[in-house]
Formats: sequence, structure tokens, C-alpha cells
Amino acid sequence: MTMIGWLQIILFCVVIVAFTKPLGWYMTRVFGGERTFLSPVLRPIEAGIYRVSGVDEKREQHWLTYTVAMLLFHVGGFLVIYGVMRLQAVLPFNPAGQGAVAEDLSFNTAVSFITNTNWQNYGGESTLSYLTQMVGLTHQNFLSAATGIVLAVALIRGFARASARTVGNFWVDVTRCTLYVLLPICIVYTLFLVWQGMPQTLGAYVEATTLEGARQTIAVGPVASQVAIKMLGTNGGGFFNANAAHPFENPTAFSNFVQMLSIFVLGAALTNVFGRMVGNQRQGWAILAVMGLLFVAGVGVCYWAEANGTATMHALGLTGGNMEGKEVRFGIVASSLFAVITTAASCGAVNAMHDSFTALGGMIPLINMQLGEIIVGGVGAGMYGMLLFVILAIFVAGLMVGRTPEYVGKKIEAREVKMAMLAILVLPLMILGWTAVGVVYPAAVASMANAGPHGFTEVLYAFTSGTANNGSAFAGLTGNTFFYNLTLASAMFVGRFFMIVPAMAIAGSLAAKKSIPPSMGTFPTTGGLFVGLVVGVILIMGGLTFFPALALGPIVEHLAMNAGNLF
Repeated sequence: MTMIGWLQIILFCVVIVAFTKPLGWYMTRVFGGERTFLSPVLRPIEAGIYRVSGVDEKREQHWLTYTVAMLLFHVGGFLVIYGVMRLQAVLPFNPAGQGAVAEDLSFNTAVSFITNTNWQNYGGESTLSYLTQMVGLTHQNFLSAATGIVLAVALIRGFARASARTVGNFWVDVTRCTLYVLLPICIVYTLFLVWQGMPQTLGAYVEATTLEGARQTIAVGPVASQVAIKMLGTNGGGFFNANAAHPFENPTAFSNFVQMLSIFVLGAALTNVFGRMVGNQRQGWAILAVMGLLFVAGVGVCYWAEANGTATMHALGLTGGNMEGKEVRFGIVASSLFAVITTAASCGAVNAMHDSFTALGGMIPLINMQLGEIIVGGVGAGMYGMLLFVILAIFVAGLMVGRTPEYVGKKIEAREVKMAMLAILVLPLMILGWTAVGVVYPAAVASMANAGPHGFTEVLYAFTSGTANNGSAFAGLTGNTFFYNLTLASAMFVGRFFMIVPAMAIAGSLAAKKSIPPSMGTFPTTGGLFVGLVVGVILIMGGLTFFPALALGPIVEHLAMNAGNLF
């Protein structure tokens, strides 16, 4: 661990905090239908979209109607992705002549991208055509990210409104999010990435002759435009199999730093949106403080573990830390920071192979996902996931003082607590349930590259990543099998939508309630006590649920490794 390394981590945190307030102000205006500096250009386009689609932008929806619209929207997205992948052999923009993608892999990928998971059981450059990458995947990167954001905004409206029957209009929200937030940033972002050396072309793959005289095919394509939205929208689906470790997806240290920033920036800004919409920005800063404490703790442990290496490395005289699976141009600190960021958010992009991390270093990404990826989280998903834990923390506080708990002027009653618990229980159901099957079913066991606790961790990581809609992987697991394509698809689907529906039910319930002014007995929710309570509830629930599984995987691997046993 070095001072330069810590300065990189501090600089990242400072820049994220600096962006939070201005971007939160802008997004609040967008979702409030207020005028922005882009309105003269984009407002006519927005109005035209409503006219063509028959949407009345002034007509809002009940929470159930809003949720059904969202689900139908994703059914359409699934059909588009699946159809394009199955038909890509006869569709244009296929210079490498890629054939049709297998049924089970197409199914897995379609579910993966509509759930903002972007789990990839394929190598992008060797499996997909340009058209599939653009029409099938990149467009869904925009729409799944926009969906997560607008669902968080709908839940925030539930807290902010009083005696209301509606939480917004899904079609209007997703249009404004895509048009005013995602597209403008991604246009500038794409140009930046091209400047850094990232390909953006519809030309054929390039043939080159190596120094040894061999012929090599170098894959290129419309890379920069996909990378921009995969990072900003916390999607993570890489154009290339090596993802952000590939020099064409992450050419420089500067591009690496900007990509890390883009993963967090919208999720952090949503905390400010929450504070503005409920009329007290300190509420948003308190939530960001909870996220920040958990994030910094995770970075500290991961960086320490990777910088110190292992006892076996020390015995061999390797004292420079664990560089296995890491790019030399990024080093240990940028690789560790990227790993924690991408799993604290539901991004899943990687610039190093998590399978090659030390046992404790690889455990931190696991924990980030098992907590529900509420440490900033996926765009929108982290915010509504965090608010579910806030509801539980407020409920615990109410039990301690013996009165009905309140949060930002709303009574937190049995219905909200039940819905929050229902949503949170989705995680252990899918993660632990499918992992138990995966480590005993022969066809699944055959996919494990390692024996012992490391092999167990590979399976645990896969279902954790799928359920948490992350998409990163312990690369030692062979995922492109019939078993994993179907089971991971079910984990991704349940992990996304079975959490959304209870969250939207909470939004509708809260919106219908009256706002209650604070009194002498109201628990303060903007100070250190509240932040500590929420952090404690998150860690206790996560520990009680997942510690036994972690003990069987990375913890026992770390202890065995110190005793000289390797896996």
C-alpha cells in the first residue's frame, strides 16, 4: 500500500462528491418536467416522441399501472434481443460472418440485458455481429439503465408526495431519462473514449502480420459508443471478452479513471435527487454517507489484501503484492479500486480478473453484491435498494423507542416493512438456493475449474453476480452450459423484477399517505446516529444471511492458504 495509491482513492471519492450536487440538481429538473439548458434542442424531440407513441405526458399512473408498463416494456426488449441474436447470420453489419447464437445462450443473454445484469457467457468479438452489439445490446443498455433510474424516482415520489394516487408516468420518465440524461452524456463520453484510442467503426476486422510472420485478426467495431453507456448505465457488458482489461475497451490510465467515475456518478447523484424531492438535501447526504462508509471500508480491505499478497508469494520472495490477473498499466490500486466500484454498483465491467484476486480481496466484491449492491449500486437500483434498508432501519428504531417510526414525514407501517423484507429476501433465495444446487449437480460441478473452497466461491460468485444484476464473474467457471444459461437467467430475472414490484408497492403506499410534520419524538435521520444505524442494519442482515457461505468459500480458503494449502 502506497501514499500514491491512497491519493488515487481519495481523488476518486472527492470527484464523485463534487459531481453529486450539480448532477442531482439537473436530474431533479428533468424528472420534474422543468426547463433545462438542453430544452431548446430536446423539447421538440420529446414532444414528437409523445405524439408518435400516443402518450399523454400530463397523465400520471398508479403504481401498479406504472409497474405493468415497465414489465411490458421489458418483454418487448427481450424479444428484440433474442430475435436479433438468433437471426444475426442473415442480418447486415456482420463483417466477421458470425452465425446464429444458440437458443439457450440467446435466452440467457436476452434476460441478462433486460435486467441490467449483462452477464456474458460468450466472447463478444467472437460471437456477436456489429448489428447485434448495437441494436440488441447497446440500445438495451440505455433502456435498462433508464428503467432503473425512473423506478428510483418513482419511489422517491412516494416519499415526497402526500395523499396522492400516482407516482408518475413510466413512458414519460423513461423518455426524459434517455433523452436528457443518458444520451447527452454518452455522446460526449464516446468522443472522449475515441480520443483516448478506442475504436468506433463499422469497418471489417483488421488483418495484421506479427513480428514472427504469423497472420493475426484484430477485432474492432463500434466499441466506444457501447463502452460509454455500459459504464454510465452500470451495465458492464463488454464488446470484447476481456472487458475493460482489453486495451481497446480501456486504453489508458486516464480512460480507466473516467470509466470508474462514470460507474458511480449517476447513482451518487440520485441521493441528491432524493434530498431535493423530499425538501431536505441533508437526507440525501445522509444516504450518501452510508454508501460512502461501506465503500471506503471495502476499498481498504481489498487494496490491503492485494497489496500484501499471500504467504506463499512471500515465501517465494514476491513481496510486491498480487499482480496475477491484473494489467500492468493499471497496477494493484487501480485494479482493486475498479473491482470494488464495479461490484458496489451493478456494473460488472472488470479491468482485472477477480478469480485471480487473493481470497480476502475477492471476498469484498462478493460482499458488495450480497448486500444488494446498495453501495451506490446500479443506476436507480442502488437507490431504491438502499431505501428498502432505510425502511428496515427506521422500523428497528421505532421498536427501540416504542412508537410508529417515521421517515421524511411518512409513517413506516407494517405494509412497508413487509414489502421491504419481501424484496430483500429475494437475494438469499436465489444466491444460496442455486449455489446449493450448483455444487452438487454433476453437470454444474463439471464447470468448476478449481476444487475446494475456491471452486465453491466460483459458483457462489456466479449466482451472487446474477441475482444482484452485476454481471462480473470468477472467470474460472465455465458458464456457457445449458444448466448455467437457464439457472443464471432465472436468478437475474428474479433478482431484478421480484425486488422492483415490492419497491413500487411501497411507493404507491407512501404516496397515498399524509405528510406528518416532525415532532419532539421524531427520530432524526440526517445525522451520524442514523447513518450508523443504517450501516449496522445492512451489515447485520448481510452477515446473518451470507456469513456461512463466505466461511465455506473465501474465508476458509484464506486460512488454508496461510497454512500452505493452495487451490
